Amino acid sequence: MKETDTLLLNRLKRPEGKIDVVLDTDTYNEIDDQFALAYLLRSGEKLNVKAIYAAPFFNEKSEGPADGMEKSFQEIHRILELMGRTDMAEHVYRGSCSYLTDETKPVISPAAEHLAHLAMEYTPERPLYVGAIGAITNVASAILLQPEIRDRIVLVWLGGNAHWWPDNREFNLMQDVAAARVVFGCGAALVQLPCMGVVSAFTTCEGELEQFLRGKNALCDYLVELAEREGAAGSPYRCWTRTIWDVTVVGWLLNGGFMRDALVSAPIPQYDHHYSFNPENHLIRCVYHIERDRLFEDLFRKLSEG
Repeated sequence: MKETDTLLLNRLKRPEGKIDVVLDTDTYNEIDDQFALAYLLRSGEKLNVKAIYAAPFFNEKSEGPADGMEKSFQEIHRILELMGRTDMAEHVYRGSCSYLTDETKPVISPAAEHLAHLAMEYTPERPLYVGAIGAITNVASAILLQPEIRDRIVLVWLGGNAHWWPDNREFNLMQDVAAARVVFGCGAALVQLPCMGVVSAFTTCEGELEQFLRGKNALCDYLVELAEREGAAGSPYRCWTRTIWDVTVVGWLLNGGFMRDALVSAPIPQYDHHYSFNPENHLIRCVYHIERDRLFEDLFRKLSEG
């Protein structure tokens, strides 16, 4: 085995001890980013948060990617205020105002530039962990700005669907295919948490939110209100559940026995919203099962503290 392959496999091992982390998040897009950001900050025993980046998104909640990024930037600060963590405010960076359209040209933003600079302080043996829970342009742009960082980071991304799913029309990937092709193809250590077929099972409901979070603190009440409003609005049934997708990225970083995963050859996202496969591609780690109850137990306990 080549030395480069050995170093890659070492970075793909589950993290031990305390690690340095940045989070790239389209925080205003849904309700799950808020849960994930709060969970990350409440996991200081294992995760040392170095920076938070606002990612672009475009749906009914924004007028375009730039507006989505700005709303996410403001939502990050709202969560920090609710948590009493305004000390982190100076470490929040605006991300890109558009998606990557050329696989060779970065979209310049404060987030991409900061990540490109910060990651150079790390080494292949002691990498920076990059949790990503939105469109991946900020991270792809940082790699294009400073290609050396691909050997100094571990990217943990919730993006794309399970490799056996019939299509790849998943929000984070489908709006940002060029950037996805950069991060899957550059040879960086990548942990993929596929949405449909894997993380889609990580759901909660009104009863759980009321029992475990309601009334615990201002943060919990805010999260419950968001989740219950969108959960009820998004289902025709009284007995609704809501997927809290992005929490799973933090769960993998914590290495608390919350995941089952495997090493597989990196798939190739195509512009027709499918994968193609080459068994000779470099390896990535792909999650195939979430220990749902165990992860929610840890999440609810930490959110209700303070």
